[in-house]
Amino acid sequence: MTIWIDIGALDDVPLRGSRCVATPTGKVGVFRTADDRVFAIRNECPHKGGPLTEGIVHGHSVTCPLHNWVISLETGEAQGADEGAVGTIPVRLDSGRILLLRAAIAAKAAA
Repeated sequence: MTIWIDIGALDDVPLRGSRCVATPTGKVGVFRTADDRVFAIRNECPHKGGPLTEGIVHGHSVTCPLHNWVISLETGEAQGADEGAVGTIPVRLDSGRILLLRAAIAAKAAA
């Protein structure tokens, strides 16, 4: 069994955009920043479970579309006065493909 899961082409995620990927342990948000970095986090805001992939990507953060919480794509932590975090999932790029660490998905990527 491979330790990385291929979830699609890098070109399938626009700059400053995201995609939602269904996994056996829940939905994962894959985000591509303006500087062409790729991050993966659980697709549930720690506040009320809002779909982070429907939020606005800015810098290395995403703003939840429900209540404007800002979540760091690097750490999964809420920014500013808000508290909470979502699990992060290691990402690797290989020949234009996005790969997610299988063990982190299976473990629900605890923050």
